Amino acid sequence: MASRLVAIESADDPRIADFRDIRERDLTGRQNRFIAEGTVVLRMLVEASRGGGFVTEKVLLLRNRVDGVASILERLPDEVPVYVAEAEVLERIVGFHLHRGVLALGRREVAEAELVDRLPERSLVLVGCGISNHDNAGSMFRNAAAFKADAIFLDETSCDPLYRKALRVSVGSVFRVPYERKGTGLDVLTRLAANGFAIWTLSPRGEADIRAIPATERMALVVGTEGEGLPPAVLERFHSARIPQSEGLDSLNVATATGIALFAMSSAAKLI
Repeated sequence: MASRLVAIESADDPRIADFRDIRERDLTGRQNRFIAEGTVVLRMLVEASRGGGFVTEKVLLLRNRVDGVASILERLPDEVPVYVAEAEVLERIVGFHLHRGVLALGRREVAEAELVDRLPERSLVLVGCGISNHDNAGSMFRNAAAFKADAIFLDETSCDPLYRKALRVSVGSVFRVPYERKGTGLDVLTRLAANGFAIWTLSPRGEADIRAIPATERMALVVGTEGEGLPPAVLERFHSARIPQSEGLDSLNVATATGIALFAMSSAAKLI
């Protein structure tokens, strides 16, 4: 293990330039490259790099964290460099105190085939429209992984789930749940409907109780941004469902709502 570790003595070392000032200069959207942070997210990335559509390009560690991630590093290909630095140098590199002390630079490999064409005949998917909050985006992926959703479709106005904070909140689930981010919400749903999906939008004023919607071979749950919710054009065109809750409350946040709704739909479909 020690033989593959490369000591970094200066924050100006060009080999770790990708990790420099990551708070101000996140790598999201740059040729599908991103920063993964924390031991659990690193482990998920390394697992996904073994045929899961992701590549681990390099790792940067606080020296005292090496032993704690040794078993993960052993699974990396020999050509992936592992850099180590003392706390003072690491803080100068990233631009703030990084108490986790574990970073990796990864790259997503985009499949040539459309995601909808790769889904099984029996599928449950989650669709997000205008999801701009990184915490909510990460939670949606964690919920999708927990309740066996086959994929997540995000419209072009939603944030990139490869943003460092979204990845961290998802606890690496972004690497496990296939996703696509493109087009308008209506474009996404029209394409899913054409492929046999029953579309269920989630709204506080939905017509059906989420616990009562009929299970079908292909189901899509659609959620919108907090506050404005889903666009009228989407609500008017597709079925709507609601989560029963106490009177006088406005609505649940997206993270909580998707968890409850996916649990109900996954249970109805006997996926869990």
